[in-house]
Amino acid sequence: MYIKEFDIRWSDMDANRHLANSAYINFMSHTRMGFLMENGFGQKELGKHNIGPVVFYEHIYYFKEIFAGKPVKVSLQLKGLSEDGMYFEFIHNFYDQKGENFASCEMMGGWIDLKERKLISLPSELYKNLNSLSHTDDFRILTKADTRKFSKKPQDLTEN
Repeated sequence: MYIKEFDIRWSDMDANRHLANSAYINFMSHTRMGFLMENGFGQKELGKHNIGPVVFYEHIYYFKEIFAGKPVKVSLQLKGLSEDGMYFEFIHNFYDQKGENFASCEMMGGWIDLKERKLISLPSELYKNLNSLSHTDDFRILTKADTRKFSKKPQDLTEN
């Protein structure tokens, strides 16, 4: 399991004086990018392939409040990966200084070609690197249908 530790800064707090939702998002992003950069997904490598990651959704479940004063740990595991690496699903868990789990997040994303702005498969060496991340017990092979499981569609504003 990949883990990063964070100190909670004043700017990570919200009006209720506990860890703000935006801090959870930032800590998860920093954890994911830490793993990716350490495993061949740095700017140089992504530029070589002209690809970048995109987030489809992040579902966060909060179990208890966290306050400033003690560091927190954020884990990263691979919950799913498509056969071509186009789609991925991560699980992040948040732990306090005692190792107690205070939040969890399911995150799904994909890879896009930065010129064409379309989803793209991962090159084989990057696929291997991503698949090296520890898997959750319920890991599965993803399909396009998994990206549509919530059936959300855009609803544009229209003028009457």
